[in-house]
Amino acid sequence: MSTPALIDPFGRKIDYLRISVTDRCDFRCTYCMDEGVTFLAKQQILSLEEIVYIAKTFIAMGTKRIRVTGGEPLVRKNILWALEQIANTDGLEELTITTNGSQLRKMAQRLLDIGVSRINISLDTLKADRFHALTRRDKFQQVIDGIDAVNQLPFKRIKINSVILKQHNDDELFDLARFALERRMDISFIEEMPLGIITDHNRAATYLSSDEVIERLEQNYTLTRSSMTTSGPTTYYQVEGYDHKIGVISPHSHNFCDACNRVRLTVEGQLLLCLGNEHAKDLKSVVRKHSGDPQQDTELLKSAIIDALALKPHKHHFNLDETPQILRFMSATGG
Repeated sequence: MSTPALIDPFGRKIDYLRISVTDRCDFRCTYCMDEGVTFLAKQQILSLEEIVYIAKTFIAMGTKRIRVTGGEPLVRKNILWALEQIANTDGLEELTITTNGSQLRKMAQRLLDIGVSRINISLDTLKADRFHALTRRDKFQQVIDGIDAVNQLPFKRIKINSVILKQHNDDELFDLARFALERRMDISFIEEMPLGIITDHNRAATYLSSDEVIERLEQNYTLTRSSMTTSGPTTYYQVEGYDHKIGVISPHSHNFCDACNRVRLTVEGQLLLCLGNEHAKDLKSVVRKHSGDPQQDTELLKSAIIDALALKPHKHHFNLDETPQILRFMSATGG
């Protein structure tokens, strides 16, 4: 039985899946969650076996790239088993993880061995005291050591992700860029996503557009818009004198939805069709409704995925002057 291509109502081919394997994290980044966030109970989340099953089904339906996120994905027990199962599925071209870096020092070699292709590491400051303030955790050197550990190994690509907040860390734009480029890594500067209600800062006051980020960086670097594209929404710039690139992710200033090729699976089993909308399909109930016939169960899951694509909107709409309409934190959504 042939499987229909995953095409949304606007003709976009969906071949990229982001999977949140946990809402838990060992950091409490101020733009991501409040200190007193309540995490999901075990019975509310997908088991690793269910996550692997859904991932393999997506791959069988034409998914070429999967990114595993959290929370912090590497704090989930037995996550390396799940990553290995997904990485070695025929048809998958690339498995990436997005991590805060806290576990990389001890897990770097194993991640390479099991088939992880790329690693994206969140790093918003190079100042230890500021790192403590932003993450509410004193683990700066642990993260730097983790970055150095993966950078010594032949991963396909390593990238730094930095969320830039005005009056919080925007004075480190050049330092962060230099840190990545001199280590032969790419870096993406990200506009803050308005997900979940936070109390640490006013998002409208701390907003810094990607255009201003590039303008500031051009005071130190000669940047040329690159034709390179990846499966994500990053716009890249070639940096004169370096082999690696600076990127920007612009959910506010430059809506990137026209070329959207991705959907997200939350750890609760909700298939999110758009980061900025609540359109979702409950896949957890589908995978837990066993008929006794594994082939029939898989066909039902495929049908649910195909039906879900009808819910994918054309674009998101973020307004920093309004109370967030999406109440789930980024940690529950997956980066």
